[in-house]
Amino acid sequence: MDKFINSVKLNKDACTGCINCIKYCPTQAIRVHDGKASINPDFCVDCGRCIRYCPNHAKIAVSDSLEEITHYKYTVALPAPSLYAQFNNLTNVDIVLNALISMGFDDVFEVSAAAELVSEMSRNYIAEHRDEAPFISTACPTIVRIIRVRFPTLIPRLLPLKPPVEIAAEIARKKAMEKTGLPASDIGIFFISPCPSKVTYAKAPLGIEKSQIDKVLAIKDVYPVLLAHMTHDESRLESLSSSGRIGIGWSTSGGEAAGLITDNYLAADGVMNVLRVLSDLEDEKFYGLKFVELNACNGGCVGGALTVENPYIATAKTKKLHRYLPVSCTHSNTYSDINYHWDSYVEYEPVFRLGKTFRESLEMMGMVEELAEQLPGLDCGSCGAPTCRALAEDIVRGEASRNDCIYVFFEYIGNLSREISYTARNLNSSNEEIQTSVEELDEYVDKLDAELKRKDV
Repeated sequence: MDKFINSVKLNKDACTGCINCIKYCPTQAIRVHDGKASINPDFCVDCGRCIRYCPNHAKIAVSDSLEEITHYKYTVALPAPSLYAQFNNLTNVDIVLNALISMGFDDVFEVSAAAELVSEMSRNYIAEHRDEAPFISTACPTIVRIIRVRFPTLIPRLLPLKPPVEIAAEIARKKAMEKTGLPASDIGIFFISPCPSKVTYAKAPLGIEKSQIDKVLAIKDVYPVLLAHMTHDESRLESLSSSGRIGIGWSTSGGEAAGLITDNYLAADGVMNVLRVLSDLEDEKFYGLKFVELNACNGGCVGGALTVENPYIATAKTKKLHRYLPVSCTHSNTYSDINYHWDSYVEYEPVFRLGKTFRESLEMMGMVEELAEQLPGLDCGSCGAPTCRALAEDIVRGEASRNDCIYVFFEYIGNLSREISYTARNLNSSNEEIQTSVEELDEYVDKLDAELKRKDV
């Protein structure tokens, strides 16, 4: 399986090459050449920032269709806790869960219920390995992917527990098999996701060999269908909810850390803030922490690119919803046969390394430094790369040229024009010399024409 599967894709027909996206990509995965953007799958971590900031909606998240539920004999919906925060005046989670049954699913299992199990397991693991703290949450796949490619020294800090969605999928499949007697292949486990990162997780999980999630639906696709099936007549509702304040709180920044019942934690959201925290963690600037909760999306999962509500409004709705809920409703003794731990550890993937060997990389880094000094250092993005240094790296990799920089290009055109002018002024009377000068003039004009065409000037 490809190590770098992505769920954020480019719609080239909609792309106008505006270079807006390259400024917002935290891993510099996007380039714009020949009037169209392109995404490097090795660098992309599916954070979804480009989806939010693209004015032409050319960045899209690929997820599964609702029609997929017809391909299985029995289906189970796994609603993310952030789904509840999309609705106005929601006072009872069972309203959403019953609506999922009404719209075609055979059963539901809350990811928030599994989150309470993971919170319990996290408390136990941290207590048993306190000398190895601080631990970094592995619930957000984007964070794990960023650490895998950019912060190799922090890999041992990753909490080696499966994320709540995976635990929910395992429990849901087991319960469905026991209830129906059907084989696993006839049972469809559908996760309703707030972000493209979790779509990718289902296809290429880290820490385990294969996910139990069969299909991933976007909250924005399920939301309008779900509205038509919701009823506020609570007398008609079947009691399906099995999570409390801790589980539902996972949808917002700080919710996971709150479930650990400790004050020695740090919670950060927004991928740019997360990168600063990871850099400080790598430099060992924090002292006394037991746990670090990081969410790539602003506000936590409620800020995912596949949601419909403003993340800060969604946060307020979540707090209002779980205000009168019990602290926790699901406990590990109910599911004692579940394995919560990773099957394998995450390995460092040096995708940003310039060369194939350490020595080659050092030599290429020297070339990058030299080129970067020759570039203007304005980081304007006109070349199609986010920074001058990124352009220098692309040049060293053979993926760009110095003339991609608009300032270097105009300097080159100026020098070429002066050479043309000098040649034209020095045409001699000898036929042979005139012929030679004309040939040189033609050569300069051809160069100028080729560069202007390449730049589409």
